[in-house]
Amino acid sequence: MIEILTSAQLSKARATGALVAHILQTLKSRSIVGTNLLEIDQWAKAMIMDAGADSCYVDYAPSFGRGPFGHYICTSVNDGVLHGLPHDYVLADGDLLSLDLAVLLDGIAADSAISFIVGPTRPTTSVALIDATQRALQAGIAAAGPGARIGDLSHAIGTVLTDSGYQINTDFGGHGIGSTMHQDPHIANNGRPGRGYQLRPGLLLALEPWIMVDTAELVTDADGWTLRSATGCVTAHSEHTIAITDDGAEILTLPK
Repeated sequence: MIEILTSAQLSKARATGALVAHILQTLKSRSIVGTNLLEIDQWAKAMIMDAGADSCYVDYAPSFGRGPFGHYICTSVNDGVLHGLPHDYVLADGDLLSLDLAVLLDGIAADSAISFIVGPTRPTTSVALIDATQRALQAGIAAAGPGARIGDLSHAIGTVLTDSGYQINTDFGGHGIGSTMHQDPHIANNGRPGRGYQLRPGLLLALEPWIMVDTAELVTDADGWTLRSATGCVTAHSEHTIAITDDGAEILTLPK
């Protein structure tokens, strides 16, 4: 399903996006050396409930996971890149943590992910990974607008990632979003320009470049959810929900 939002729904999407951004930034500030991933999950749960919102994850049971997910946020550490199931792990100095959050507020969903390094240590490899995903995300957003095609966004994202020296896995990528978290169209993190669905005002998209240092191959953790790099290398993931407008693209999950 590809959903085109009305102006009233778009106003609701802005509120949902602002909430997601606020929660992620709050969790980032609290995620210090010694923080347990299960604490992060409980903080996310409390903030979602306090806002009168609903989690898009806790009851989520897609074919690719051992569902239901049962938690309120994805917490992926170091070699974990996607769908990280919160568990009893205490963050250490230099860990690369990715937080991925999607909530539903007043009938409209928003989805965003951030990657950052915990503690004062700044491993060069991790810094470069995060920077590449952020630049790729911005390139994808810049390519979005009425009349553009999905392939234009995929190509823009993929060009940044490949030019930065990373391999790209296209099994998981961005997606449409609206009254539900995951909708068509799929937005691969690499592709050919001029191909695919043509964007229209009112369309919501979640763009999410993610990469691994030296591989494009994923393995599924024993928890049935967490996707890790096949070589054990460090990974990173960045995501924003955007709305296609008459003038281009509006980032709904941008921190204030």
